Amino acid sequence: MAPSFDQLDPETEYEEQDDIDYSDLREQYEVRMEEGLDTFIVIDGLPKVPPGSKEKLIKFLLRKLTSVGKTKEENVFMPMNEAGDMSEGFAFVEYETPAQAAAAVKALHATPLDKKHTIAVNKLTDIERYGREGRIEEEYKPPHIPPFEEKEHLRWWLGDHEGRDQFALYRGDNVGVFWNEKEEQAEQIVDRQYWTETFIQWSPKGTYLTSMHAQGVQLWGGANWSRQKRFMHPGVNLVDFSPDERYLTTWSHRPLQVEEGNPVLSLEEDGKNYVIWDISTGKPLRSFVTLDLPGPTQDAEGNPIKKKMQWPAFKWSADSKYVARMTQGQSISVYELPRMNLMDKQSIKIDGVMDFEWCPATPNREGIKNYEQLFCYWTPEMGSNPAKVGLMSVPSKEVVRTRNLFNVSDAKLHWQSDSSFLCVKVDRHSKSKKSLATNLEIFRVKEKGVPVEVIDSIKDTVINFAWEPKGDRFVLITAGEVPAGSAVPPKTAVWFFCPEKAKGNQVGNFKLIRNVEKKNNNAIHWSPNGRFVVVATVLSQQSFDLDFWDFDFEGEKDEKDKDLTANLQLMATADHYGVTDIEWDPSGRFVATSASVWKHRMENGYHLYSFSGTLLREEPIEQFKQWAWRPRPERLLSKEEMKNVRKNLREYSRQFEEADIAKKSSANKAVVDSRRRMLEEWLAYRERTQEDLLEERRDMGLPDISEERKALMVGDEVDGEGKVVEEIFEEILEESEEVIE
Repeated sequence: MAPSFDQLDPETEYEEQDDIDYSDLREQYEVRMEEGLDTFIVIDGLPKVPPGSKEKLIKFLLRKLTSVGKTKEENVFMPMNEAGDMSEGFAFVEYETPAQAAAAVKALHATPLDKKHTIAVNKLTDIERYGREGRIEEEYKPPHIPPFEEKEHLRWWLGDHEGRDQFALYRGDNVGVFWNEKEEQAEQIVDRQYWTETFIQWSPKGTYLTSMHAQGVQLWGGANWSRQKRFMHPGVNLVDFSPDERYLTTWSHRPLQVEEGNPVLSLEEDGKNYVIWDISTGKPLRSFVTLDLPGPTQDAEGNPIKKKMQWPAFKWSADSKYVARMTQGQSISVYELPRMNLMDKQSIKIDGVMDFEWCPATPNREGIKNYEQLFCYWTPEMGSNPAKVGLMSVPSKEVVRTRNLFNVSDAKLHWQSDSSFLCVKVDRHSKSKKSLATNLEIFRVKEKGVPVEVIDSIKDTVINFAWEPKGDRFVLITAGEVPAGSAVPPKTAVWFFCPEKAKGNQVGNFKLIRNVEKKNNNAIHWSPNGRFVVVATVLSQQSFDLDFWDFDFEGEKDEKDKDLTANLQLMATADHYGVTDIEWDPSGRFVATSASVWKHRMENGYHLYSFSGTLLREEPIEQFKQWAWRPRPERLLSKEEMKNVRKNLREYSRQFEEADIAKKSSANKAVVDSRRRMLEEWLAYRERTQEDLLEERRDMGLPDISEERKALMVGDEVDGEGKVVEEIFEEILEESEEVIE
């Protein structure tokens, strides 16, 4: 039986209470907080007011409190002092949800009420967690700073002395990265199993390799391919980088479910689909929900309509200072980086807006001193108002140019890589709305007033369009109307355009160079350096054409093309059965075509071609999924240095050819050295075996083999007998046939 207080001996000395450690008991029997306190916030720093002014102060606070969540006057409790004649200077507020309380803390903390009062807003659970005695040590201890660790050089591959490019292969459960070796087998750098779960993706400048997982995204880089960053986003489906690789967008079709205490995501991210991250810190900047696209959700029979998702939903400006999202039919919201605040605290209202695109480079427009970012947008016909294409500059929101369009069924926006031109592909319907034709509205963005050139000679519908990178030429593909009930796709035609020659640095009017009809092509892939283009047929079960074209053929030019800035020539044709994807390497020297198991299971693998269409390598791979060239960052050379390189290109080409010959010679030398080494090993083995055999014969009392052979030779000479062996070889030197009449 345990002793009671009355049974304790008063003479016995016991330890002082302060010396006894009660922490374990205190933790065991501590009164827990009631559930539901996570909807409360505490506002400190309020002015102390008498009872008569209390209601007025609460109503003033409610203006700010209701801007971030739902609450009401009876949910605001402002304590008074013991005398009851003055408030204590703080208040408790209850919101409907924990997410609203978290949003209030983030939005209202450190908000000035007037010149003398700035409020501090905290969650009640945080006050309880950190404000109790013993929860925080009173004596300051400096934080532990880990020792400096030198980071890997993330752009190490650019120092390759042979100037080779890298590519990644995803096949089966393995991901490998390789050096490209032209005709020879690619040199493997790294190969890992289960490196990703869905797909791989390079960052825009090639710094990071992205792997996708059920719990989020990881970035890999450096010569050791170590993990550089990780981003927690359970169920992530897609990712998108900003052009300068500073920011990352992740998206999942499932809304996030964030629990309190999550080390990375806050309750503010709960229920969101998009998260925009700062790559350098690995922290989220802002999160968003997926917007429902306008239009009916069911067809006439009551079946759900599948709406095509627009990706990327958040589009980056060329300088990565802005990211924008469209609410279709209503507005465009532009956010400023890195704070991710809405520009001017309001969206740009554009009634009926259907699509928009940022210019890919900062346009140096004529007559403009302060260059701003541009985006283009288009709106359909609404009532008596025509369809419209507009150019707007940011951040001034100045409408630079608009153009009205009529009888518009659809429009697509195509920027040229230097932002010199914008082509709006307009599909127009006839008055009876039974037929379609396409017009090209080309905006000359860098010229004064942004003039527009119209190409209306195309009578069929344009199904693909592509500008020449860093150039002013373009290719498009048209398709005729499909007969009703026909299962065979219509024949296509390929159109090649370029400007006429003009004086100085001006660009002449665009003219048709050639039109190739009765084709099956549906894809256009320009070299990243321009000039060369592959026009192909992909994702088809009947045709697999690959046509390699040169816009600056060095041969004789036709008389009819003498005033044009192009000399078009078909260099080669090829075919790759089941081709699904085509990708140029960053240097513009090689083209990889692949057949992915994601699309079909027939002859999966890849082909590697030179820019001129010569097949260099062909490799069938089971369970082949993805090929991805590693991008390069922008060149550091100035325009003058680039011009000097082109001027001396023949000299550089001679050096490269000599290096290629030396490499092949070194490869042949390696084979010869290997064979010579094998021969020397064989001769050494033969000599050791002969010595062992000679030693064994001596131990057995037998004469040397050389003495036996000598005796036999002498005996043959004495006997005068020998054997003569004759062999007859027949060889046909020439064979001919003659007909005798």
